[in-house]
Amino acid sequence: MAHGDANHHHHHHLFISTLFLLLSFSGADDTTVMSDLRTSLSPSPSTWKTDDFCTWDGIKCDNNQVTAINLATRSLTGKLPPTLNHLSQLKTLSLQRNSLSGDLPTLANLTLLEQVFLDSNNFTSIPPDFFLGLTNLQTFTISDNSDLAPWTLPNDLTGSTNLVTFQASNANIMGSIPDVFDSFPSLQSLRLSYNNLTGSLPKTFSGSQIQNLWLNNQKLGLSGTLDVLSSMTQLAQVWLQANAFTGPIPDLSKCQDLFDLQLRDNQFTGMVPPSLFSLPKLANITLRNNKLQGPMPVFQQNGIESDVSSNSFCLPKPGACDPQVTALLQVAGAIGFPMALAESWQGNDACQDWSFVSCDSSEKNVTTVNFANRKFSGTISPAFANLTSLRSLSLNENNLVGSIPKILTSLPNLQIFDVSNNNLSGPIPEFKNVRFSHDGNPLLGQDVPTGPNGPPGSDPGSPGSGGSGSPPGKSKGSPVSGGMIAGIVIGVLVFLGIVLFVFYKCCAKKRHEKFGRVENPEIGKELMKASVVGSSSNGYGGGFSELQSQSSGDHSEMHVFEGGNVVISIQVLRQVTDNFSPNNVLGRGGFGVVYKGELHDGTKIAVKRMESGVMGTKGLNEFQAEIAVLTKVRHRHLVALLGYCINGNERLLVYEYMPQGTLSQHLFEWSDHKTPSLSWKQRVSIALDVARGVEYLHSLAQQSFIHRDLKPSNILLGDDMRAKVADFGLVKNAPDGKYSVETRLAGTFGYLAPEYAATGRVTTKVDVYAFGVVLMELITGRKALDETMPDERCHLVTWFRRVLISKENMLKAIDQTLETEDEETLDSISKVAELAGHCTAREPFQRPDMGHAVNVLGPLVEQWKPSRPEEEDGYGIDLHMSLPQALQRWQADEGTSRTFDMSFNQTQSSIPSKPSGFADSSNLSHTSSVTVDAIREVDAIHGRVEIIKEGDPVKAVFIDRMSG
Repeated sequence: MAHGDANHHHHHHLFISTLFLLLSFSGADDTTVMSDLRTSLSPSPSTWKTDDFCTWDGIKCDNNQVTAINLATRSLTGKLPPTLNHLSQLKTLSLQRNSLSGDLPTLANLTLLEQVFLDSNNFTSIPPDFFLGLTNLQTFTISDNSDLAPWTLPNDLTGSTNLVTFQASNANIMGSIPDVFDSFPSLQSLRLSYNNLTGSLPKTFSGSQIQNLWLNNQKLGLSGTLDVLSSMTQLAQVWLQANAFTGPIPDLSKCQDLFDLQLRDNQFTGMVPPSLFSLPKLANITLRNNKLQGPMPVFQQNGIESDVSSNSFCLPKPGACDPQVTALLQVAGAIGFPMALAESWQGNDACQDWSFVSCDSSEKNVTTVNFANRKFSGTISPAFANLTSLRSLSLNENNLVGSIPKILTSLPNLQIFDVSNNNLSGPIPEFKNVRFSHDGNPLLGQDVPTGPNGPPGSDPGSPGSGGSGSPPGKSKGSPVSGGMIAGIVIGVLVFLGIVLFVFYKCCAKKRHEKFGRVENPEIGKELMKASVVGSSSNGYGGGFSELQSQSSGDHSEMHVFEGGNVVISIQVLRQVTDNFSPNNVLGRGGFGVVYKGELHDGTKIAVKRMESGVMGTKGLNEFQAEIAVLTKVRHRHLVALLGYCINGNERLLVYEYMPQGTLSQHLFEWSDHKTPSLSWKQRVSIALDVARGVEYLHSLAQQSFIHRDLKPSNILLGDDMRAKVADFGLVKNAPDGKYSVETRLAGTFGYLAPEYAATGRVTTKVDVYAFGVVLMELITGRKALDETMPDERCHLVTWFRRVLISKENMLKAIDQTLETEDEETLDSISKVAELAGHCTAREPFQRPDMGHAVNVLGPLVEQWKPSRPEEEDGYGIDLHMSLPQALQRWQADEGTSRTFDMSFNQTQSSIPSKPSGFADSSNLSHTSSVTVDAIREVDAIHGRVEIIKEGDPVKAVFIDRMSG
């Protein structure tokens, strides 16, 4: 017994010492790995001086073994050591938002690892066994690692059964989404946007717990239908935009938590399912740019943000479709809304070039539907019975299933009905006086059970399929005679006809009263002149009378609205642009195509033609209201918006024409256009013009605007090479220049302020950032993003801010075409470079406002010298004279035809007043008719006016007296 005890004691000692050895080896292992980590990171954190890694900043240990590495947002570069998976006790690896690069080491068999954050780095590859044995993994993020070599989602991941969050957007993933989601019972967030995924949604999504599903913007596009979403009852946010999905939008009535549904820019067909309107939490839906049909949906009644533009809805506004169109769309629904029909069946007239449909010429009634040999699958819709003029119906050589609806026997004019060579079943209906062919359907005449709704997914009455939705008895052939149906249909049509006639008469009368028809061209000319605020100062004095008098004699086409904005008919715009001829294209951008137009007198205009999708969720009224404001926003450095047109889904904007094109052409493409490159004087003058235009948008116009897409292609030049800012017609309206506005990301990469790109929050400082980028482009002659450059020079802002540190570098960065011999030019360039640096500061509060940019650039532009010596004191205006006197004097000197009638607006403007900040503020004497609006009108033509105090008297000070 004693001997046994001693033996046991010996074994116990051996076990303890072995365990101690193992632990010390493991500790030694961690020591080696952490030492490798310290040498491979650059710079390694400053606290990592001692050898005791458990005291290092960002490292957590338990029993001298590393359990967490937390090094997020430390500006780290360098690589990760290949031995990282030797840290056997590691639970958290947090390295996001650094600049780490190189190959990722495997994390295989780190069985305790729960959280891995690798997003926003520059890693170059991911090993194939990376996810092997990560049985406790809950959160994994590797988004925004666009340098990764292409990789596929590995099957090893199925071992991570506790996965809750998997985010890998913009990480160069290719291939299909593997069908393994039954392995992840706890998965809530799946984010794989901006990759190169292809194929369809995996079937194992069905019944999953996923709440946030982001698969948008795949390069080639995910495809197939969205049917699987119907059973994903936990869904809250679904981003599938910019893919190649097809088929109808499924019934999502079980997804009661859905609040955000992004389906724009796909190939969806069919009608919008009614179930979407009753989702209790839906707050945002985009369906723009698909092939959706039927009536235009209206989501606004519950305060839902929606964008349904650029589809194939039957009408350009909400309202019921023509009865024949409705019937044919129900027919298409029963066969799954195939693309062949979606692309052709547009508009509200089935007799106007609809494929497979023929009509009689006199009555515009559908007489033939020919689907023969189209490989359509689905069922025969009982809605064919609503096409009462149908004589011939050919459905042969397809893959149709289910029964032949008995109600089709009631079609009064049917002569030919061919369903041969399909897979139909059920009873054979009896047709009288009809050539009925049904061979090649071996199951026809037998009652084949196909579930409660016929074959799966083919229920002709289901909301998503657009089926007839008639009571079940009807399709089985209830005793309704053909005459009775014809009578009902005719009665309904007559009633609709009467209602429409009365409605048309009322509307025509009201419209006549509200706007006044422009019957007489001469009166029309006067109205047009009056309606364009200050048009004569643009050289467009008779512009719109000219436009109007060309409109094919129908002068009722054009209406003059209150407030000075002009609605121009599409016919007129077609005429002046030679039917939007490709020869007249001035440019193309994210907002559409711009065409040159020419009036009879030779005056040129620019017509921007865009899909209404560009306007985001703006309804017609909102669009008109915004245009009403923008046609009044006048400034010598903003391209004048002269009018607009709404034509179906299109919005057309008419601008003044700028003969010298864009700054982009003169800065980057001057040799292609065989024009001289811009001199430094021209460049700094353009910069000042742009600064003044944007400053006016931010703080001086009646409402404060944020441009959001300032870049050289939106800066236009006149023959004098003076600049005007364009495309501010689609700016985001700010409630006040200071407030931040949540908005969907607009703008162009390379010009996006970091906080805007990261959060979508926008203030006037995003324009200041973009302006800083434009200044850098003017100095270097280089584009904001240049893919042809090596990585470290590709992004202009990053590279330029490094260059700013030394003057020697600065000289090398200056555009080689600039003459920089004289000290004055170099001094001017360095001042602009410094301003560019401030404008592109990382934090918005570190950037100046546009007024500061104007003050820096103003003195660098050579001052204009008047020709008469007595005008040296600023146009001979005494700064203490009253505003009306000053205005009269200006008019006299300018010889301008524009009259400043001081009574044009007696109401006080609502913009926030601004403190002056200028020592020489003058208290201008006033008359009661002078308002802040009047001062602002002066500003628009002659410079800047700083409003110090609104009210009576108006206090203001003129700044930059008439300079430039």
